[in-house]
Amino acid sequence: MVTTSAMTRRRVLQGALGALASGAGTARASGAEVEALLREGRVVIAFRHALAPGTFDPPGFRLGDCSTQRNLNDEGRAQARRLGAWFAQRGLQPRRVRSSPWCRCLDTAQLAFGQAPPWAALGSPRGATETTNAQSLRELREALAAASRQPGFEVWVTHMFVLSDLAGQGSTSGEGLVLRSGDRGEVRLLARLPPA
Repeated sequence: MVTTSAMTRRRVLQGALGALASGAGTARASGAEVEALLREGRVVIAFRHALAPGTFDPPGFRLGDCSTQRNLNDEGRAQARRLGAWFAQRGLQPRRVRSSPWCRCLDTAQLAFGQAPPWAALGSPRGATETTNAQSLRELREALAAASRQPGFEVWVTHMFVLSDLAGQGSTSGEGLVLRSGDRGEVRLLARLPPA
């Protein structure tokens, strides 16, 4: 398995922690405001996976083998179900649901929305090279631009580091960031949906 360099991991961690500290209250909206944005469409709501205690995955973790990864705990599974209930109670049906291939993200998406094809671009940067991370970020920006031109909304389930790199904002477990691509391809954070 190829991992990012220690310097890159440190940069990503510092950026994510800085975004958490500086942006925790940025663009926060009520549930009604988030619902209105989702009904308007042309957005992606990108969630950090539900509660999975700890930091990083154990050494030697393997994708496709949940027993080697950090996983949702009971509260995380309940949080994911509450998230799905929030959408169901409002009759909000995503046009597409995509997930990081990590088990904690797949489980969050499946418990909340019933299905979630894995998408490597949403994967944790901990399991890839710096070049791969840059390619993934480019792919996410392109997909966001495409979603911003289409009716409806997409749901993405991913990791704190991915959201920090994509939106320049940190996130807590189970929190959603409503994103739209701007006229110049910049990522615009429209609202934050607190954890269910």
